[in-house]
Amino acid sequence: MGDKLADLLEPLAAWFRSLGIPEPIVHWGHPVMMGIVVLVMGSFTAYMGWRSRFVKDGEVVAKSRASHRQLAPWVFLFITLGYTGGVLSLVMQKQPVLSSPHFLTGSAVLGLMAISAVTPLIGFGGEQKEGYRAFHAYLGGVVAIVLIAHGILGLKLGLSL
Repeated sequence: MGDKLADLLEPLAAWFRSLGIPEPIVHWGHPVMMGIVVLVMGSFTAYMGWRSRFVKDGEVVAKSRASHRQLAPWVFLFITLGYTGGVLSLVMQKQPVLSSPHFLTGSAVLGLMAISAVTPLIGFGGEQKEGYRAFHAYLGGVVAIVLIAHGILGLKLGLSL
């Protein structure tokens, strides 16, 4: 399946290669940009979510939830775009696409974030409100842990290429 995906993406990868993008940017652009998204935007978004659970001041809780609600979709979008950029970067470098643990953890992150994104839509307003909020919060914690492993595996992958 990885070879078929690489074959499908090869015309786009060839076009990007024809632009003469320096090799260090092709090689390290994805990790640098995703590091910024995850470490800056992701950690702030997670902080705002958890802050809204532990702060007692109602105004601070409302502001924290609003910040989390506004930023989380952007983090999800940027991680999704970064995921596709990482796959394209591997194709550009003529590397295997779907076989690395980094790819698997990236796929897990997207799946878990998608589940996390759906939970507020189905349960934050009903009788099970606190159960869904707790599930959403702890799932976000799992996403953070998987992202740490993902970053470590990505660094290992980048250094091996």
